[in-house]
Amino acid sequence: MTLYSSIVHAAVHVPPGRQSVAEVEERFRSHNPHVSLSPGVLAHMYGLADRTVAPADEQPSDLAAHAARRLFEAPGIPGPSGVDLLIFAGILADMEEPATAHLVADKLGLSCPVFDLKNACNGVLNAVEVADALIRAGQYRRVLVTTAEVSTRESRWTVDDPADVLTALPSLSTGDMGSALLLEASARPGVVGSRFFANSWGWPAATLPNPYAQHHRTLGELRIDSAQLVDSFAGMPEKVRGAMGDLGVKTDELDLVCVHQPSVAFTRVACEWVGVDPDRVIATFPSHGNVATNTIPLQLATALDTGRLRRGDLVGMFGFASGASAGVVVCEW
Repeated sequence: MTLYSSIVHAAVHVPPGRQSVAEVEERFRSHNPHVSLSPGVLAHMYGLADRTVAPADEQPSDLAAHAARRLFEAPGIPGPSGVDLLIFAGILADMEEPATAHLVADKLGLSCPVFDLKNACNGVLNAVEVADALIRAGQYRRVLVTTAEVSTRESRWTVDDPADVLTALPSLSTGDMGSALLLEASARPGVVGSRFFANSWGWPAATLPNPYAQHHRTLGELRIDSAQLVDSFAGMPEKVRGAMGDLGVKTDELDLVCVHQPSVAFTRVACEWVGVDPDRVIATFPSHGNVATNTIPLQLATALDTGRLRRGDLVGMFGFASGASAGVVVCEW
């Protein structure tokens, strides 16, 4: 029998902490008296209202484990003992070694193989691609994809040069969250297909240097040149639209469209690139911030919770990440 894979459920853990855009701006001003920051600039530039903040004593593995436990509680979903492989796809990690996937697995009581997979904000979509391939190959039957970010801890509260403010502001619009997706073997092609593309020359547009790499001048500081980042996706919209044609799917056939949302403005741009009306996308950025790898799982979980996603629906997931990379995964739920 030919094996396929299906995404059977999605769940997120939204931390209880909240930080309003006014609080974020006030803290930035208090650290930078030499910088003039107009009130409401984050709302104006990015569309942010407030962002989610994890407890200080919780790490990415904690948030990922919280999300996985919520997933396991859903009706008809196998428990932890049914998982054959765990993948952690977050940008941030508990530590450099071992893989954060081990910490997530330990907190869930799993004894299956695990590994980390990283590709900036496209990590989860790439993990779905890998899980689909492994399930189709008969290597595993059920794969748990987890991710989590504590990106608010990478906020750049201080800048030495006022000219560098624009590269710091995106770090103030991030949010914390944990997510989990479960894929399992299926007799029907749940994951219809996926395609990914890269413009690796664009990597300098958004960087978070490794704190152990001493050759970096700014250690551990998230720096994003928004204009340069948009430019780094040159040629990718056409490739993504072409990929949809290769997969035999038209965007107007999709019952649910999920796109990466690092800001309200970029969400509109991404929708234009993909060829969909922004009103078809569940807006997550304004009330959560840029939750990075959690963005698409958050849209899936929200759609499930609100009845916008039902079994048999056709879903298109479109990712645009620093590096730069772009990808699309189409699945029948």
